[in-house]
Amino acid sequence: MGSVKDLMVIQPPTEKEPGIGRFIFSDRYSVFDWGEMPDHIARKGQAICLATAYFFEKLEEFGVKTHYRGVVSDDNAKRLKDLDKPGDTVEITLLRVIKPELRGSTYDYSIYKEVRNNFLIPLEIIYRNSLPEGSSVFKRLREGQVKLSDLGLSEMPTPGQILEKPIYDVSTKLEVTDRYISWEEAREISGLSEEEIREMKRILSLVNELITKEAKKMGLYNEDGKIELGFDQHRNFMIVDALGTLDECRFTYEGLPVSKEIARIFYRKTEWYQEVEEAKKKDRVNWKANVKNPPPPLPKELYEAISLIYQAYTNELTGKKWFDAPSITEILKSVKKLV
Repeated sequence: MGSVKDLMVIQPPTEKEPGIGRFIFSDRYSVFDWGEMPDHIARKGQAICLATAYFFEKLEEFGVKTHYRGVVSDDNAKRLKDLDKPGDTVEITLLRVIKPELRGSTYDYSIYKEVRNNFLIPLEIIYRNSLPEGSSVFKRLREGQVKLSDLGLSEMPTPGQILEKPIYDVSTKLEVTDRYISWEEAREISGLSEEEIREMKRILSLVNELITKEAKKMGLYNEDGKIELGFDQHRNFMIVDALGTLDECRFTYEGLPVSKEIARIFYRKTEWYQEVEEAKKKDRVNWKANVKNPPPPLPKELYEAISLIYQAYTNELTGKKWFDAPSITEILKSVKKLV
């Protein structure tokens, strides 16, 4: 079980062959690496499931290899066009997850120099088309964790700045608290070649272009997003996990966030968030044990609006009314008053 989706293993992967699994997308959500938050967002699981299925099917049309096998209906994996009702489960090709070993406060990634095929690459690969307020880039620049030149920038950016060309960023995936790293460190810890890093960025660019185009049709701007990759049994890249959803991407409508960023805006004003930030500074690995107070629930109106946003996004993205929700622009007009 993850913080937002569950995994059912039907056939486990081996060293030589991938397996088969199913992701069950829940109504849970997570912010700031906390894990499960107190609210469950109604119909979010179904909305995320159908949205990611849509993008996986689009990518297959471009010849991009993914782990997607179909949305589960009547215990069979089906294409979106063959579904008569929304589902919350996607069948996938299952790769091995090989975790780096935690030694004290650092991680040992040496295992990735030995394995060659059929595993999840321990990275989150991120594109940034702009730097909205709240982007981690500002904090990292302030604290000296990254230099302007590392991001391809010549001067200090400002919140809301649209970039001339996307920034490609990378972070760890399997640590207790994920951390941003350089592309050189990403290559080193994952046992990748220079050519594989270039191919990784090419795939990321293609995904960015696709999501940006689809979002634009709805009047949304694609600020940033992420993908995850694995290697199949022949060491070919395969897109895994989920993509193009309101959990994987940050979209805006006339500057207003259209994702769980709305929840983040609310929580950044709480004492709980301040505790989380202080705890992470003191102990990057065991920070959660030092947060005394649990996160408060979302206000009712905000909770209902977020639920409707997930549903409306999937309706408009796929061109099919799976859910009884107003248009996304209608909902966002009401959200503006709440945040």
